[in-house]
Amino acid sequence: MMGKVAVAGVSLILVVGVIIGVVATVSRSNGDNSSGHATAGLSTGMKAVETLCAPTDFKDSCINTLAPIANKNGKATPKELVEATFVAAQEEVKKAWNTAGELAKNATGSYNKASMEGCNELLEYAFNRLQGAISSVGKAEFTKMTEHKADIKNYLSAVLAYKSTCFDDIEDPELKKTMEKGITYISEITTNGLAIVDEVSKFLNKINDFQFFGNNNNTSRRLLDTEVDKDGFPTWFSAADRRLLAARPNQIRPNAVVAKDGSGQFKTISQAIAAYPKGFRGRYIIYVKAGIYNEKVTVPEKTINVYMYGDGPRRTIVTGSDNFGRNKTPTWKTATFSAIGDGFIVRSMGFQNTAGPDGHQAVAFRSQSDMSAVYNCRIDGHQDTLYYHAQRQFYRNCVISGTIDFIFGSGTALIQNSKIILRQPNPNQRNTVTADGRQTARCDSGLVIQTSKIVPEMKYFPNRFKIPSYLGRPWKVASRTIVMESVLADVINPDGWYPWNPNSNENLDTCEYREYRNSGPGANTNRRIKWRGFAVITDRRVAERFTAGPFLRGDLWLRNTGAQFSLGLHL
Repeated sequence: MMGKVAVAGVSLILVVGVIIGVVATVSRSNGDNSSGHATAGLSTGMKAVETLCAPTDFKDSCINTLAPIANKNGKATPKELVEATFVAAQEEVKKAWNTAGELAKNATGSYNKASMEGCNELLEYAFNRLQGAISSVGKAEFTKMTEHKADIKNYLSAVLAYKSTCFDDIEDPELKKTMEKGITYISEITTNGLAIVDEVSKFLNKINDFQFFGNNNNTSRRLLDTEVDKDGFPTWFSAADRRLLAARPNQIRPNAVVAKDGSGQFKTISQAIAAYPKGFRGRYIIYVKAGIYNEKVTVPEKTINVYMYGDGPRRTIVTGSDNFGRNKTPTWKTATFSAIGDGFIVRSMGFQNTAGPDGHQAVAFRSQSDMSAVYNCRIDGHQDTLYYHAQRQFYRNCVISGTIDFIFGSGTALIQNSKIILRQPNPNQRNTVTADGRQTARCDSGLVIQTSKIVPEMKYFPNRFKIPSYLGRPWKVASRTIVMESVLADVINPDGWYPWNPNSNENLDTCEYREYRNSGPGANTNRRIKWRGFAVITDRRVAERFTAGPFLRGDLWLRNTGAQFSLGLHL
């Protein structure tokens, strides 16, 4: 007769059963243990491997990664296999990281050396983000892994961004060939990881829906353990942060004061950052007095929770002119200011790259800082001005100017209530506001521009019809950009969007370009391009997916940054 679910292993059996889409019922008599896990056919490692790998894009890589683990341990659980996927990706990253380091030592030519040193650094960031994914899976009950989904996918998307930047910057054919196999495998395993996380979350949600595990009080969206503490604040915020970020600048007591005239503790911003105490807990506050600071500034990976403010975006200015066109510096390394450490917040400052249109790629501000906020700032340049390199970022009440792809990256970024200014390019150029680098639709990343204005600068105004401007072009295969509830001046060409390569259909069918309830003469969508990847959003519920709440998980952290923000649609 039909038996009952084995009580002793109910959690594991149910999880495995749901994962592989089978009800975990077992035909077995009381006391008959001869069939063991084989009778159920569910707890065998290889069955779980086959099922976890089924929805992936690179099934052979998935099987090759997980089969040795299942063969070694026939009872390997889905949780162990998910974690093993990330460990395997981390091992491949480490191999590529070491290879890049060796190639950097022996590279000839300054650019080749710089590109390989850059790969070495970027792959270290990728390694560390994978450690975050491994930790998220390892410390969570498997049945609650959906609570960590946003974090895990954020980490994996960052890995794809870093490996892509590494590989794209290599020009030497031999160096590229040496790195290609490892980079390709990293991409495949990481993309598989994204698919597996989605699939596991889908089934675990079914468990919660049917209350298979009893105590499911459906508390709507439970706060992520890795993001917030028991009081609902991000774990990297101290109690003092909550008071601090509600204060005005003159009420804040900084840890460091920077002043060019010597009236502060430091004369450069870099000196103040270097003084960040080892093992510091809480928020490190840097006040930068009015002045023009001609320096390249980096907030390092371990320098977390920095809060920096100035005397205004036209008074406290960080400036530089490094560029790819003349200096042959890898694009991401041209940045005047780079925010790497998580939880970076900045307000009332200006960031410039003055290389001009002849400098080509020349970044003013680059961020890979997770849960970072930038507000009341100016970010000025020409090509590649703002680089939202990786992870979750919020921009509010900013002015951002440039010419070609001047808001670009592979992170998850939302720009709100800002002014975006198109500048005069060279006569043989055309302007494109955005260039998103999402590499697979499995990533939750992309760019959203909401309740902002897109206008030309005065110098460009008389030439705005002679030299066309577009909302963006699809840099990578799954490029995603949404412009909504914004005012578009007549500077925007009626086509709206421009191909990455005018001579091909590259990425036109696979990108995700959307517009929703924009206004102004440039917002008329009647003559927009007819790509399969473009659409006008007509369903409010679809538009809501791209607001700060769901898109950035902003409900968990934005209220603690001190920035004004809107979690939903404006109207």
